[in-house]
Amino acid sequence: MAKQRKPQRGRRRDRKAAPGAGRRKSCPYCRDHIERVDYRDPEALRRFISDKGKIRSRRITGACRKHQSQIAVAVKRARELAMLPYVSDSR
Repeated sequence: MAKQRKPQRGRRRDRKAAPGAGRRKSCPYCRDHIERVDYRDPEALRRFISDKGKIRSRRITGACRKHQSQIAVAVKRARELAMLPYVSDSR
């Protein structure tokens, strides 16, 4: 006679879908047919920076791979020219 296995709780394959799983965000630059990310537009780049001053990931922003790398370069250039802060003021 074969042993019966106890059902384990919280197994991933038993769940149907993770909470929040759904439609993936579309890239804001692809949606507007923008080829290059402009470092001279700090208001647009602020959307891709966290409160602490870190560059947000693709998973959070919804940007495609090509535009996410352009965003990272643009944020770094804007920081170098003092258009964006390196860190936030609140500590």
